Amino acid sequence: MNHSQQKCIAVTGATGFIGAVLCRGLHEAGYRVRILARAKHRERNLGKQFDDVVQGDLHDLVALRKLVNGAFAVVHCAGAVRGARQSDFDRVNVQGLENLVAAITDTQQLESTRLLSLSSLAAREPDLSFYANSKYRGEQLLIEQAGQVPWIALRPPAVYGPGDRELLPLFRLMAKGWAPVFGRRDAHFSMVYVDDIASLVLAWLRQRAPASGVYTFDDGRSGGYSWDDVTATVARLCQRPVRAFRVPAPVLDIPAWINRSLARSFGYAPMLTPEKLAELRHPDWVCDNRELQRVLDWQPQIQLEQGLSNTPGWCGRI
Repeated sequence: MNHSQQKCIAVTGATGFIGAVLCRGLHEAGYRVRILARAKHRERNLGKQFDDVVQGDLHDLVALRKLVNGAFAVVHCAGAVRGARQSDFDRVNVQGLENLVAAITDTQQLESTRLLSLSSLAAREPDLSFYANSKYRGEQLLIEQAGQVPWIALRPPAVYGPGDRELLPLFRLMAKGWAPVFGRRDAHFSMVYVDDIASLVLAWLRQRAPASGVYTFDDGRSGGYSWDDVTATVARLCQRPVRAFRVPAPVLDIPAWINRSLARSFGYAPMLTPEKLAELRHPDWVCDNRELQRVLDWQPQIQLEQGLSNTPGWCGRI
């Protein structure tokens, strides 16, 4: 029996894009996967990629204790990415994480249970948006409150791959020949293919003494990507010209302000807000793996062209 088959990994956010891929990777590696799920119809989307289900959410302390009890590690993928107020993000990204740390502490597992929290590169700019601020404060919470719990917070850049619902519409538009640029044309950004996140988590789980701290990571492309790099890649894969065009600011500013105002009045969680636009327009979302690779034996395997080739449903030739 593989040694990993004796270990239980507890996962939050298992029904999301990254969480689902991670659960598949954990299951294939022989780990026992226990997930936190709010609704049965959502857990069905994972098929047979988990072994145990705890019904509840990040504010159900009883459920959280069941989730982490006896777990070798907790992988926290759950996160709020939509909202019109700071509190919309804090409820999950700060308070939910605080509850998870408390559950590990309450079960008196401390040093026997390690915690990996998936943060965001946006946390590097906490004054940019509600989301960025909540992710940064979640990291600070770990620094200040995790105590003896071995923990690591990982800051991925833009994540894409099969199952992605955020970047896939953009790639579909590019496949038709048009690439909208929301900020500066000379902006640069790092990216990472979702399977490389799963391999990174597995590498951390296999460490005898787990790396700890806050780390960025990407797909290994030095200096990240420009819009010209992305459009050229899409043009090669789809075998057609792709033209980048800068979206005039008012085209998005006006609906973003209206959207946030209506969301606050009617109580829904929007994606397009002035704060989200500030993230999209930031000119530098480049990171690298140097600090992480000093403490962890991991190498990304897939850069953009291969990753898009592996992602169905966006270009008619793929």
